[in-house]
Amino acid sequence: MSHIVPRVPDAPIHLRPAAELAERVLLPGDPHRALHVAQALLDKPLMFNHHRGLWGYTGAARDGAPLTVQATGMGGPSAAIVTEELVDLGARTLIRIGTCGALREETALGTLLPVAAALAADGASRALGADGRVVADPEITAALADAAGQEPVTCASTDLFYDPRPELPAAWEGAGAAVVEMEAAALMQVATRRGARAGCLLAVSDQIARGRGRVRATPEELERMGLALGETAWRALERLGAGTV
Repeated sequence: MSHIVPRVPDAPIHLRPAAELAERVLLPGDPHRALHVAQALLDKPLMFNHHRGLWGYTGAARDGAPLTVQATGMGGPSAAIVTEELVDLGARTLIRIGTCGALREETALGTLLPVAAALAADGASRALGADGRVVADPEITAALADAAGQEPVTCASTDLFYDPRPELPAAWEGAGAAVVEMEAAALMQVATRRGARAGCLLAVSDQIARGRGRVRATPEELERMGLALGETAWRALERLGAGTV
């Protein structure tokens, strides 16, 4: 276990803990997904945070050990803030569970993909020292791949959901990315800098098909994807062992 030195000795600025924080944390972007995943995975979840609309919950997982599900909000800057403060509070193992857009036409909506590395195409991870790509914790990645039944991929992390630059998807794919999302690089770069370990599991919610626009999952499909992300990430945590740090 890496020694983690608290960055700020005072109370966090953006999170207002109302319950204990577990050392294991699942990190969806969407607060509503955090609620649904917590209800599915936790016994008697207590609200950990609701400040700034960043809903988080802690409860006993199926192995009896604590687990926290905490929303990060959208984009690298928000994810970086939440991750910094969670590590300050004692988080040691962090897994992003989010959605992404497929850069390859053959990748079907709803596919769950473990992430081995993220292209640092966002400002937040580069400001934090990322150079080219950020690598996920290999043990977490292996556990996610086993639980999802999919080989790990590289994602591109970007700042814009509505990006006016049409050349970027091809450039990201040419650099080795299979999907694009907005938070993984910043989240994993914070964890790397702080001595925690982090991984990422993504569900394909959009297909970015060249020449025919974006194809997006329905709200009902997105809700099912969120629960599948939580269940699969939980199976990965089981493989890593209860309470591992």
